[in-house]
Amino acid sequence: MRERRPTLDVSFDGVEVEAFGGESVLQCARRHQIEIPSLCYLEGLSVWGGCRVCVVEVAEDPRPRPACATPVTADMEVTTHSPRLKEYRKAIVELLFAEGNHVCAVCVSNGNCELQDVAVSVGMDHVRYESRSPLRLIDASHPKYLFDPNRCILCTRCVRVCDEIEGAHVWDIGSRGQHAVLTTDLNQPWGESSSCTWCGKCVAVCPTGSLSYQGSAVGEMQHHPDMIARLATARREGEWIDPEELS
Repeated sequence: MRERRPTLDVSFDGVEVEAFGGESVLQCARRHQIEIPSLCYLEGLSVWGGCRVCVVEVAEDPRPRPACATPVTADMEVTTHSPRLKEYRKAIVELLFAEGNHVCAVCVSNGNCELQDVAVSVGMDHVRYESRSPLRLIDASHPKYLFDPNRCILCTRCVRVCDEIEGAHVWDIGSRGQHAVLTTDLNQPWGESSSCTWCGKCVAVCPTGSLSYQGSAVGEMQHHPDMIARLATARREGEWIDPEELS
């Protein structure tokens, strides 16, 4: 029998809910069907907190906090939607679009893109910032998959799932600042990677059209990030271990 987790009283936008000790604001909100947009967070992976789309306000703290990386505390008062948060989130998403080349009309993930969905949810209908439009070469060297760095938002989901779930650590982030880019095997072409297992988990978790299957046409690519939480839970609870092996 599982031990019952301690509970705390937390309020979201004035409504009190029950939170579990040790969970994050974002996890608690999602359990109670409270909408907070996010991009880099994915259940089953470690928390990175880099995209900042999930920022919330906490009473008596003037700083917006990332909900994915903020643990709940007793009697915490959280504001998930306010004029300030709306502007913050909208500006963040606009910057993500301005940093790369996100032309939805010709993207393999058009209609199945988390970045696109978040842009709609925050009310982004145009980009106020000058587009950098960097020219990044597409890596089509892998026989099964394709990497388009122009659509990458550096959420590190692929880095974390490859390291933490598959155990291969094919992906990493190279360089810094505006020159940061996703790399494979110390900047080798993906098709020449000696550590890639062809598992496809990185493709499954990508929130944009950056990682896709070879031959995918506009709007054909569908990702399946929910499978990672299932894999992580099964491994944590030993669902694939024969009980006789433990005796």
